[in-house]
Amino acid sequence: MSAQIIALCNQKGGVGKSTTTFHFARAAVLRGQKVLVVDLDPQGNLTDGIAAEPVEDDQIGLADALSTRAEETMADVIVPTIWAGADLAPTAGDTLASVGEELVIAGAGRESRLRKTLEAVAGEYDLVLIDCAPSLDQLTINGLTAADQTVIVTQSKKWSLDGLAKLLRTIESVQEHYNPDLKIAGVLVNQHEGRTVAGQTWLDELHSAANARNFTVLTPPIPKRVVIADATEASTALDEWGTSEATELGKLYATHLASVQGVK
Repeated sequence: MSAQIIALCNQKGGVGKSTTTFHFARAAVLRGQKVLVVDLDPQGNLTDGIAAEPVEDDQIGLADALSTRAEETMADVIVPTIWAGADLAPTAGDTLASVGEELVIAGAGRESRLRKTLEAVAGEYDLVLIDCAPSLDQLTINGLTAADQTVIVTQSKKWSLDGLAKLLRTIESVQEHYNPDLKIAGVLVNQHEGRTVAGQTWLDELHSAANARNFTVLTPPIPKRVVIADATEASTALDEWGTSEATELGKLYATHLASVQGVK
């Protein structure tokens, strides 16, 4: 049985895609799933936070598995993570950005490079999490083309809602041309400030947009808490952090992942 593949996306940076991927991976591991994390973001923040050993700039990585100029496969580039049960296809140095540029001028089949290289290893995992680039370029289109589902990670702020329509158009284009089975599993709201009028207003507008476009907003939103970023930067799971607040936040990520995966 092949893995369930979920792409986490938003063309806006700083909304918490990598953080969400990090905590989703931990939640899946705690549930006993075998997980592959794919760092499709050229910034490589997730690689820095989750790789068991530092990934050097000249090390082979995801870019090599995607490029026609390299012979490596996905199996060749996978490395262990800080948690048993989770592996990583890492971003190394600046190579993924270069491959993104290569894909722009590539010919037929460029949108399915990631899907094809994942096919050889997907059977070894229960879940594949793809941390997409903060853009709507060929790397993100590859992530969406490879996925069964996408989770849109956003914030309850005006610019987040403004960008949502453009992202939805990109997803619809991928569904039409490359991946008709792609589903929007939900929108996850990060860093929500529920006590502010603005935060609640934009959250209400997001729910209205979701109802109009027939997709789901995962509830409750992830609140703005310093411990979430601190734990991620320290390469530590929330359940390992040692405070009740962190533990409860870890459970919230687990609840959302279970909802996305259809786990009862």
